[in-house]
Amino acid sequence: MSKPSKLSEVLSRNSLAFSRVLDADLNADNVCRLDFTVANQVLQKTDLRNTASFNRAVQEMLHAQQASIGVGGYLENRFIYSRSAHFDTSEQSRNLHLGVDVWLDAGTAVFAPLDGTVHSFQENANFGDYGPTIILQHELEDIPFYTLYGHLTRTSLKGLAIGKPFAKGEKIAEVGPYPENGDWPPHLHFQVMSSMEGRTGDFPGVATLAERDLYEQLCPNPNLILQSRHLPL
Repeated sequence: MSKPSKLSEVLSRNSLAFSRVLDADLNADNVCRLDFTVANQVLQKTDLRNTASFNRAVQEMLHAQQASIGVGGYLENRFIYSRSAHFDTSEQSRNLHLGVDVWLDAGTAVFAPLDGTVHSFQENANFGDYGPTIILQHELEDIPFYTLYGHLTRTSLKGLAIGKPFAKGEKIAEVGPYPENGDWPPHLHFQVMSSMEGRTGDFPGVATLAERDLYEQLCPNPNLILQSRHLPL
């Protein structure tokens, strides 16, 4: 594990500054951690290119832990991205997940965890991509940073404009259903970035294993904001 980034330290110091990101209690007993590594035998037996089958597998995984919400994924080495050519590169496939996924019902409200403005938004419509995506810009201790919300409803993008302000706790979007959410079982991909590196409306949510040190610095642990007891800080 590399040394915590400056942004990670700022987020840690301001743990009381954030409101919830979802209309759900991520510390409740009906929440469990889900594993999307190669060790997951349920997913190994699932046709992941078929989103309905993938969704049934997620529900089976939740049921096995008597849960209705699943969380996890930060810096997880996943095998599931082989379902989509979008994550393949000529040298090495992208399997290292850079955000936290919260698997829960489509239609769940998404809130701004801190005052911010719309940095950018767009529909990333590749199969297996983010689908409708919103990126907010924030500032703490004079340090700018960004939060990304992927797999939303298309209606979440209506009425948005670059620079539009959102107050802490204000609803910004809803979790989308498939196929409009990028063709995934319903979940929110939540990610934190210290820099957008010139990008708009999109940012890598998965990297190659060789890029881990780089992206661990660029994308701090989202649980510093989510603060779920089911995930490490």
